[in-house]
Amino acid sequence: MKALHGIRLLDLTHMLSGPYAGMMLADLGAETIKIEPPGQGEGTRRLLADDPDNSLHGMGAYFLTLNRNKKSVTLNLKSEAGLALFYELVQTADIVLDNFSAGVTERLQISHAHLAAVNPRIITCTITGFGETGPDNRRPAFDMVAQAMGGGMSITGQPGGPPTRAGIPIGDLGGGLMGVVGILAALVARQQTGRGQHVDISMLDAQVSLLNYMATMYFLSGQIPDKLGNGHFVHVPYNTFPCQDGYIILAVITDNFWANLMEMVDLPELDTAENRGQPGRWRNQALINQRLSDLFQTNSQAHWIEKLRAARIPCAPVNNFAQTLADPQILARQMVVDVAHADGGCVRMPGNPIKLSETHEESYTPPPRLGEHTAEILHSLGKSAAEIAEWRAEGVI
Repeated sequence: MKALHGIRLLDLTHMLSGPYAGMMLADLGAETIKIEPPGQGEGTRRLLADDPDNSLHGMGAYFLTLNRNKKSVTLNLKSEAGLALFYELVQTADIVLDNFSAGVTERLQISHAHLAAVNPRIITCTITGFGETGPDNRRPAFDMVAQAMGGGMSITGQPGGPPTRAGIPIGDLGGGLMGVVGILAALVARQQTGRGQHVDISMLDAQVSLLNYMATMYFLSGQIPDKLGNGHFVHVPYNTFPCQDGYIILAVITDNFWANLMEMVDLPELDTAENRGQPGRWRNQALINQRLSDLFQTNSQAHWIEKLRAARIPCAPVNNFAQTLADPQILARQMVVDVAHADGGCVRMPGNPIKLSETHEESYTPPPRLGEHTAEILHSLGKSAAEIAEWRAEGVI
């Protein structure tokens, strides 16, 4: 049995931040009902859907990944009958998740105030670019907007070069993860109060939170940090180094790791009394990085990783996707899983990173066809086949 077994989530999300939060909760066992507009469904259904390299049976990589373990119900929330059916679903649900722009839930009459009148125990969560308060709360935002305004982009990239966004969409994904944390906290609080509440998540807030100790350093020193490439503002050597066939990283954060490194390499000009402490290594970082770079280029990535690991020096190869997704450690943790498609075949994708000792189960149902579960869910509300047929004819479902 999964940890969130018995929890029902109504997922109104689209694109990435919201669907990612819904996917995480679905992986943990929440019965996740994806509410989509009739016709085309939510926009992510069409992303890459016709790309022969990145789709299966008309579902693109976005939808295949983000909507596993979910059910699909089509419902026109702008119709009177559709809204009434949604309120009935809310009476059976624990969570309603959306990532509409600020103000949309009020306009659709599905805000927390509207839904709490139907079910006082309901937990609602809205993930937006800027949150639901403040002077910029109505501005549109996507991943790169959050990255740019959140500060992290200003310290990413090579010194002297332009700011660079993170390779993964950390603005969207960070907002989704914070949404999961907020929802789980609200579920725990409901056990104490008996009432639901609203969770207001800002993608920009999430990015500022991730600045963490670096923001505190700025407040203490008044110094605005700049880009360091792959280096570090304290530790040396802490960087990326080229080999004959790829790159490796070293993360020497204590003096004993430096001592181990000096025993492993034949670089007597670096093995000095000054360099045995961090302040000396910081002063001599250019020389240290250059000599190590010259040395590592004399042999292969695998050669140096083997020697560094034997010396218990923190290191890693810089893997491409193929290398990461075939790594024995990754595979042993079930972080690559096969998810079936309803029309046949399987797709490999990242697994669930949350491993629980008792209520954990590795299982994945196919991403749903549009409206695949509409009749099933409405029948569970006591609706007849004739009523369902009539609503379908009227475009309500």
